[in-house]
Amino acid sequence: MKRSRFSEEQIIGILKEHQAGLSAKELCRKHGISDATFYKWRSKYGGMEVSDARRLKALEAENAKLKKMLAEQMLDVATLKEMLRKNF
Repeated sequence: MKRSRFSEEQIIGILKEHQAGLSAKELCRKHGISDATFYKWRSKYGGMEVSDARRLKALEAENAKLKKMLAEQMLDVATLKEMLRKNF
């Protein structure tokens, strides 16, 4: 996955500038981002504080770890079932 050149803190700062009254086009030109990127950030980080964004990132990482563990367990169970079918 491509890594953003902006941190969550910077993204939230840009969104706060928009809330302060700057237009989306001016912000995009100022920071060198596309309109689509700005609106994607606004949908994901709109109304958040920096601490909220950090918490969101931690939860996403934990969720990915748990999904990986679940997939590994399901694979183990399927392998054991297959082995039992072959033995009996």
